[in-house]
Amino acid sequence: MKKNKNYFTVCVLLLYACSLNAFDIKSKKLYNSTAYISSQCYTKTVNDFDENILHNPCFSCHTKNKEPNFTLSDADLQEAYDFPQTALKNPWINLFKDRSELVKKISDNEILEYVREDNYKNKNGEIILKSKLRNLDKNWDFNKNNKWDGYIPDIYFNFDKEGFDKDNKGTFTGWRAFVYQPFLGTFWPTNGSFDDVLIRLPKAFQKNEQKQFDLEIYKLNLSIIESLIKQKDIKIGKIDEKKYGVDLNQNGKLDISSTIVFNWKKPKYDFKEKKSYGYSMSYVGLAKKELEKGKRHIAPGLYPVGTEFAHTVRYLDLDKNNSIKMASRIKEFRYGKKYSWNTYSQLNNMGLKEIKEKHDFPDRVDIYLGDMEIGLSNKRGWYYQGFIEDKKGELRPQSYEETLFCMGCHSNIGAIADSTFVFQRKLEKESFSKGWYHWSQKDLKGIPDKKLHNGQTEYVRYLKENSAGDEFRDNKEIMNKFFKKDWQKDEKNIQKDLIAKLENPEIDLRSQWKFKTKELEKIKNDISHLILPSKQRALALNKAYKIIVDEQSFIYGRDAHIKPVKNVYKEVKKGQMTNLQKVLK
Repeated sequence: MKKNKNYFTVCVLLLYACSLNAFDIKSKKLYNSTAYISSQCYTKTVNDFDENILHNPCFSCHTKNKEPNFTLSDADLQEAYDFPQTALKNPWINLFKDRSELVKKISDNEILEYVREDNYKNKNGEIILKSKLRNLDKNWDFNKNNKWDGYIPDIYFNFDKEGFDKDNKGTFTGWRAFVYQPFLGTFWPTNGSFDDVLIRLPKAFQKNEQKQFDLEIYKLNLSIIESLIKQKDIKIGKIDEKKYGVDLNQNGKLDISSTIVFNWKKPKYDFKEKKSYGYSMSYVGLAKKELEKGKRHIAPGLYPVGTEFAHTVRYLDLDKNNSIKMASRIKEFRYGKKYSWNTYSQLNNMGLKEIKEKHDFPDRVDIYLGDMEIGLSNKRGWYYQGFIEDKKGELRPQSYEETLFCMGCHSNIGAIADSTFVFQRKLEKESFSKGWYHWSQKDLKGIPDKKLHNGQTEYVRYLKENSAGDEFRDNKEIMNKFFKKDWQKDEKNIQKDLIAKLENPEIDLRSQWKFKTKELEKIKNDISHLILPSKQRALALNKAYKIIVDEQSFIYGRDAHIKPVKNVYKEVKKGQMTNLQKVLK
């Protein structure tokens, strides 16, 4: 008891210091040197009611890799809390704070008024951050050179019917919005935030060989890269291949194609010219010309150098029917850019090196180079940086530590493709506008769950593996909607069923004694049935996060919750197992 009392005393003091804005956003001094290990990684996988009941949200991120994502043994991380010594005590102390009374003090009208205010553009449609970064405050000037050296936001969120962003003069910014099945758990709106993602390719991918902007070429290059990242065929509109000199459908001749066929063959290498040739797949336009001259690279699973991603995390709002939609107010503006090319061999060597270092120096903390201006390097050719709300709700640059929070997920886990999460999850031709639109143009309703190779669907699998709708098992709304009452007590009496399952692994017993099967079936055709919260939950989570903004306590955790989270360890032991190895085997 005394140990717990001391722990919470430290928590209170730290939160108080943070509330006084006691940290300098330019500082690289860290409270949490392992901020790249997410709060979700401290989840209890063993059920409090019965140690034989296991919950596995870990498979979402730590899963079998797909080349060239050489994570090698990432799936093994499901089996243990494999943390360095300094991370054994959970640093995400915001998880254990009770925000009930503070949430009660914020009215529904007050929070709705707040989230509906645009903190990205002013009333004239001008980007607020752009002006601030070009007239740089000395408190934001990390290297004191009187200029901002990182990315300056240039997205206007003014989309045409194909998802292309345009500035106030109607000029293409190069950014294009796309939609996707939101990543599992944390990124579902029902757990606190709505998010969007946009992609922009380098100028060469937007131009023809005469170096003129060509929208059709840009669209085609985006689809070619979609095929390369997903490593599968992509349906497109009818294209005359003769116009671009590329055999898109891989039928051995230049004709009319409606499919980009993924048929990669390793190109030959000319050691004298120091460049590759004989590509089975190619970009089009100026990018094709540069590829042939050795100025560009191409490979399955990898984006070209210069590719950019923008990702906004937002509050939840209500439409006129009280349905959940994306709010105008941005919580975070996240940005990533690929700055260098790594071959398969180089990426493989990086993975092997990390495994060796982990073995030889298990308590060594990962170091990421960079600062709050240029962002942080993930060691695999990408820089990431971000902006987050200040105490007044205006966007400011993230500190080094606040960006360090992003790096673990964008570095070396099984779920990513070239350090990114969602382009490989983009919806395709069967979807509205072929998946090229922004959530503000059409909502989530009617989007089907992602089909898996075994015939199951992804979100339903998550519910079955985790027995909850979030990593912390804190979303009671999902529990009440999809799980039978007292299922945990029922599970204690199914030993015979479990024996039967060992004899026939194809039997899906869980839906018989745990789930409301009719509710699960609805998810398969409409993911919004699962991932959109009620009005009451949306407003409550908005309020809970607003309190973190008021405190500016992001380095202690930015997960929105009202009551203290119970299914998370405050401390784990060295070498502690998750017990999930029983399930995995």
